[in-house]
Amino acid sequence: MTLLSVIIAVQFILLTAYWLYKKYNPQVVLMVTGISMLAIAALLGDALDPVKPTGGAFFDLFKIVVETFSTNLLRVGLMIMSIGGYVAYMKQIKASDALVYVSMQPLSLFRKYPYIAAISIIPIGQLLFICTPSAAGLGLLLVASILPVLVNLGVSRLTAVSVISACTVFDMGPGSANTAKASELLEMNNVMYFIEYQLPMAIPLTILLMVLYYFTNRYFDKKDIESGKIVAEKPIQLSEMKIDVPMIFAILPVLPLLMLIIFSKYLQLFHPAIELDTTTAMVVSLFIAMLFELFRTKSFRSAYNSVKAFWNGMGKVFTDVVTLIVCAEIFSMGLIRLGLIDALVEGASQLGFSGVAIGICITILIFLAAMLMGSGNASFFSFGPLVPSIAQKLGIPSVDLVLPMQLSASMGRATSPIAGVIIAIAEVAGVSPFDLAKRNLIPLGGALMFMLCYNYLIL
Repeated sequence: MTLLSVIIAVQFILLTAYWLYKKYNPQVVLMVTGISMLAIAALLGDALDPVKPTGGAFFDLFKIVVETFSTNLLRVGLMIMSIGGYVAYMKQIKASDALVYVSMQPLSLFRKYPYIAAISIIPIGQLLFICTPSAAGLGLLLVASILPVLVNLGVSRLTAVSVISACTVFDMGPGSANTAKASELLEMNNVMYFIEYQLPMAIPLTILLMVLYYFTNRYFDKKDIESGKIVAEKPIQLSEMKIDVPMIFAILPVLPLLMLIIFSKYLQLFHPAIELDTTTAMVVSLFIAMLFELFRTKSFRSAYNSVKAFWNGMGKVFTDVVTLIVCAEIFSMGLIRLGLIDALVEGASQLGFSGVAIGICITILIFLAAMLMGSGNASFFSFGPLVPSIAQKLGIPSVDLVLPMQLSASMGRATSPIAGVIIAIAEVAGVSPFDLAKRNLIPLGGALMFMLCYNYLIL
């Protein structure tokens, strides 16, 4: 059964890739193939187990789909929709224009070197990711605040979004779910794991990523401009910008990010501690922005009516982003139920290689699994439990296996066109998630190879 189910899973992957290449509706493609794989898995003996069964196997199949929608709407859907709505509201009240104008003055030094300005976002964003361990949340916040600035400096939208996605490629820090799982496997405090192992690995990887993104984005932008796929972005001069809102409005696009940092459990600035989640920060920021708009227009009617852009933005993000994330999760669920990931795990554990060879193989498999499923957590959580027993048999430290495995999971996620963060930031920024995933593949593939060499040959 395992071999048969794996063969079926591979066939569905190829079929899905073909349909997506032919530009069929991605939501429908992922949902149909995902439901089909779940149905076949049930026929092969893997019982469907929705939280609230209907009593009939056929209806349970669709009950799983409904529960997946409900879970995602409660977990990440509302957060992504609120950020999307806030981005639309910032455009409506022209706060984004004010931010661009204010930011362009100190950044005018980079006008001749826009790609250097772009890659400088990567280490800053990664520091923010430690404080805000939600890849989709941070990515969307950076799209709202950083994207217009980079585009106005002269880089393409795809380049700007690619460096924003690079800010989320290392799931590290005490707040990361993968860090928690890794430290649990190592029987180590997650803060010590972060300081002693993650940081020494992440620093050289970040420097390498900056170099790789600089050259690959320049190359692809030049190629896309020559082919007519994109139009060269012309840097906007400050004298050309007409801002008809107060400059204080520039604080509004970055206000949610500032609030998440200030009211973070890691800073402990207040006693008792105050901790905000992303959605709450967005709603509070919306009300503050409404007050700004009310003082500017001095009209309740105008200020209230402007909030319609927020609701429209939420609806658009639900249509374009949340539905795609849910359908991608159903597709990923189908692959898992057909046993593809279990087969990869079993095959990796039975390889008769040395400890280094097995570590390299498993790390690459996790990277590919994350790319396939669009989830760094799912791929690492599937392979992670193997580590202690493999390390004991091979007589090598468990951390030598866990560290590259854990980081490769989040790196692989950024090369997946069905990953939640890639879908979310690409759709809101107006670029193709498939084009974004392709932009990320070369830098992250290079970083993966460097990480394996650095981990097993240098450290």
